[in-house]
Amino acid sequence: MAKAEALAEVFLRALRSLPKAGRERVLQGLIKDRTMRRDLMDLAVIEERKGEPSRPFRDYLKERRGRG
Repeated sequence: MAKAEALAEVFLRALRSLPKAGRERVLQGLIKDRTMRRDLMDLAVIEERKGEPSRPFRDYLKERRGRG
């Protein structure tokens, strides 16, 4: 496990061990930070859609150009 992954695991364990009020406070702090909030939203969308089929970006661009 890489150093960054190990550190992230420590933080996650600590977060999970907090009482609900403490977890909410940490999460609210993350959400108040614009950059963190955007990152969290991006990660949530990626997680939600990771099982969906994908296609190459070039195919998408070809399709868009064909519409215009």
